[in-house]
Amino acid sequence: MWWQKIVQVFKISELRYKILFVLGVFVVFRLMANIPVPGVNAENLRTFFNQFQVFGLLNAFTGGSLDRLSIVMLGLGPYITSVVVLQLLTMIFPALEKMYKEEGEAGRKKFEQGGRIATVPLAMLNAYAMLVLFQRQGAIQFSSPVELFTSVMAITAGTVFLMWLGELITEKGIGNGVSLLIFAGIVSSVPSNVRQVAVSWDASQIPSTLLFFAMSILIIAGVVLFNESKRNIPVSYAKRVRGSKMYGGASTYLPLNVNPAGVMPVIFALSILSFPQMITSVLKTRPGILGSISSFVDSSLYGSTKQSLFTHGALYFLLVVVFTYFYTAVTFNPKTISENLQKMGGFIPGIRPGESTASFIKMILNRVLLIGAIFLGLIAVLPYLIQGLTTITAFKFLVGGTSILIVVSVVLETMRQINAQLQMREYDTF
Repeated sequence: MWWQKIVQVFKISELRYKILFVLGVFVVFRLMANIPVPGVNAENLRTFFNQFQVFGLLNAFTGGSLDRLSIVMLGLGPYITSVVVLQLLTMIFPALEKMYKEEGEAGRKKFEQGGRIATVPLAMLNAYAMLVLFQRQGAIQFSSPVELFTSVMAITAGTVFLMWLGELITEKGIGNGVSLLIFAGIVSSVPSNVRQVAVSWDASQIPSTLLFFAMSILIIAGVVLFNESKRNIPVSYAKRVRGSKMYGGASTYLPLNVNPAGVMPVIFALSILSFPQMITSVLKTRPGILGSISSFVDSSLYGSTKQSLFTHGALYFLLVVVFTYFYTAVTFNPKTISENLQKMGGFIPGIRPGESTASFIKMILNRVLLIGAIFLGLIAVLPYLIQGLTTITAFKFLVGGTSILIVVSVVLETMRQINAQLQMREYDTF
């Protein structure tokens, strides 16, 4: 039973330490999320977030740190953006691709260090653009340029500190630190949303409430189904005689996940899609062609009209699909799988080893990936659909498929890692 497994986890000192460490980092994150930059006008800030919906979704991911203008208001967005940009550059510069794919662990560490370094200027640019945008909307006032500069540096330091906390979780805790911090930010908004619904409860909301819960259950079931779905490719192993013993001759499966990229394409797409708004919000007041182009892009992609919402949703869907294929291409190499199978004496029945096997795996992967990419894209744009079908505004971002996808994916992955740790100790005992 699940409660017995929880008891078992806390009986093992190493696992208990890892889980308590992650919970401790969550506490630090929540404390930082409530430290605001100076000069915030809470009423104007609330009005701003009601008008610009993309910021409401970003605010859900940062656990409310954005609508409080806290020192960690950017969350891990700049770090994720820097990693995405570097991975995109691997497709342009062969030296980067060689470092990322062929130089092993040393090359991967250099690549990660480049992402950390690029996070700092990106965080400074994002912080400045956001603060200028909020200042023009009257949500915050700065008495001098020095105060603005201090706030930018404080927000940049907050982002770097969160990046460090995420890496600490990955190194010393359970699961992926970046995903867990985003998960903590989303879950932290649940109590305030429940309270808001309870305070503003009206009997006329019963149909919308029932629709909300029905859609939530369907979304969660769909996310779990697609996360756990696999396409099994049959693999056989040739019989080998060594001395007086015979090895091999067994049959097994090579599992290909329907959603091999997990939640990362959604996070990448959201980071890339929110970045232009930071730039256009600063440039749209400039005179000339640059200001006109920025104003057009801002109103077309981030406005409150139905046309801009449709354009934003369509672009979001397209980016999720593209990043699903891109992230899978970066992390999954059919040629490497084929070579490993050949070295171990394995083969796919009816397919020749080597290039033919790699091409076959790639063909199956592309077919499976199409279903996974479309599913992720539909999940990402669900908030727009739910907003039109229900009147419960308190949950319109939490019920969004993106938030549920992240929460369910992180929970499933963390459970897998805990189960793996428990099974490993059972083998050690045996």
